[in-house]
Amino acid sequence: MPIRLTTLLAASALTIGSLVVGPAASAAPGVTATFAKTQDWGTGFEAKFTVANGGPGAITSWRVEFDLPAGTALGSYWDALVTRTGDHYVATNREYNGTVGVNASASFGFVGTGSGAPLNCTVNGNPCTGGGGGDTTAPSAPGALRVTGTTSNSVSLAWTASTDNVGVTAYDVHRGTAAVTTVTGTTATVTGLTASTAYTFTVRARDAASNTSGPSNQVSATTQPGTNPPPIGRGAPYLFLGWGNPPAPATIMSATGVKWFTMAFVLSSGGCTPAWDGNRPLTGGVDAQAIQQIRAAGGDVVPSFGGWSGNKLGPNCSTPQALAGAYQQVIDAYGLKAIDIDIENTDEFENATVQDRVLEALKIVKQNNPGIQTIITFGTATTGPNFWGNRLVERAGAIGAGIDVFTIMPFDFGSSDIGADTINAATGLKNKLKTTFGWSDAEAFRHVGISGMNGLSDQRELTTAETWTRLRDWSKANGLARFAFWAVNRDRGGCDGQVSSQCSGIPQADWEFTRITAGF
Repeated sequence: MPIRLTTLLAASALTIGSLVVGPAASAAPGVTATFAKTQDWGTGFEAKFTVANGGPGAITSWRVEFDLPAGTALGSYWDALVTRTGDHYVATNREYNGTVGVNASASFGFVGTGSGAPLNCTVNGNPCTGGGGGDTTAPSAPGALRVTGTTSNSVSLAWTASTDNVGVTAYDVHRGTAAVTTVTGTTATVTGLTASTAYTFTVRARDAASNTSGPSNQVSATTQPGTNPPPIGRGAPYLFLGWGNPPAPATIMSATGVKWFTMAFVLSSGGCTPAWDGNRPLTGGVDAQAIQQIRAAGGDVVPSFGGWSGNKLGPNCSTPQALAGAYQQVIDAYGLKAIDIDIENTDEFENATVQDRVLEALKIVKQNNPGIQTIITFGTATTGPNFWGNRLVERAGAIGAGIDVFTIMPFDFGSSDIGADTINAATGLKNKLKTTFGWSDAEAFRHVGISGMNGLSDQRELTTAETWTRLRDWSKANGLARFAFWAVNRDRGGCDGQVSSQCSGIPQADWEFTRITAGF
C-alpha cells in the first residue's frame, strides 16, 4: 500500500554501473552470444552476454550454456533465468526478451566472483561464435495429447514424441495461452491448480535452434473436488502502527465488528532479515502486542510485506529461497494463516527480476505451508492491470505460483469516478485471470481483491462512504475474495479537504469505512 503522504522511511536504491557494449556480433549467419566484462575489480566483475541473430529468420527463444572455471562463480543476474549444475550454467530468456529478429539482439547480465571467463559456450545448442544457424526446420507437432490423471490441484498429461531433422530438445506445455512448464520427455504434470475447475492444454515441441512446432491437439480436464478453503481475512483494512496516530485495534473491533486487519509493513532490517518497518522486532514489540489483542478479541491478522517506500525484502534477498525464508520467519513468529505481498514501485513491481523472485518465493511458501493463503497486492490502471500487472499475473501462471488472491489498488490512478473506475479495473483483472488460468468468470472473480483508499487519495480522488458501500455490495455480489482499504489510521473526520495520515479529508463518522468493510 503506498505511503506517499509523508516521508516515513529512508528509501534505498541499488546503483548498477552503466553496461558497456561488447564487441560487435559476428555477421556470420546464425545466432551468436558474445561475452564482455563491463566492470572488473579483480576479485569480481559485472558482465553481460549479447545474443545476436544473424539470420536467416527470427528466433522466439534463446538458451546460453557455459562453464566457469574453478574459482569463478555467477552471483546475481538479470534479464534471464539461470540454473546451475556444478560449474555449468544455463541461461534462458525471460518472457519479454526471447524473440530476436534478424539483425537484432538481446542481452542479459550478471555479477561474478573471481577473475575467470566463460568456457565451452553454446547458444541454442550451437557454438556461441556462430555458424550454427542453418537449422530452420521446425519439429512436427506432438501427437495424441491425452490426460492420464487428475487430482484436486494437478493434471497429468502424455503425448507422442515429435520428430525433427536434428532433434527435439524440449516440450512446452501450455494451459490456455500461458506456457506453464517445460519438459524433455513426453509426460508432464501441471500443478498449482484449483479444485473442481476445468482447464485446457496444448503442447509444442522445440529444437536446439529454437524452432518451435505447431500446437498439439487440445485436451480438457477438470480437477477433482477438494478442500479449497474460502479466502481468509476477506474484509481486512490496513492498520499501520508506525504512522498516522494508530488507533487501538481492540477499540476498532468493538466499535465496528471488523475481525481481521492487514498489518503493515514488514521490511528489511538489513539484508534479508524481516522487521516491522525495518526496525521494530517481530516479537516483543508493539506489533506483536497488537496481534495478541486482536486475537484475544476473536480476530486475526494478515501481515503485509513491502509497500511503496522503505527498504524491502524483495530486492535485498538474493534468491527466491532466501526470500521465502524471510517470509517463513514471519509466518512462524505468529502462526499465520495468510500473508500479503504489497508489491510496488520500481524496486519490486517494475523490476522483472524481483517480480520473479517474489512469485517463486511464494510458490515455495505454499509448498512448505499447506493451507496458507497468499495474497499479492499491486497498482492498476482504470481499465485493469497495466504492463507490469499483466506480467505479474502471467508469470504467476507460468511458474505455478498458486497465488490465492490478486488484489488491485484502485486509487492514485487518474480516476475521475472512483466507483466506476474501480469496477472497471476489477473486471479487467478478472478478465486477465480468466484468460491466463482458463477460469470461468465466477472462478476468476473468486481470486480478485480490491484495496481502496478512503476519503481523499494522494491525487485527491474522492471515495465517499456511499461509494465504498456500493463497491462493497458489488464485490459481495460478484464473489470477490478480498475487500480492504488504506487505512484504519485515516478512518476519521476532522481534516476536511486535507490529505492526511490520520484522517480521511472528508466529513465522516469515526471508523465509518471500517464498519462498511466489516460487512463484506
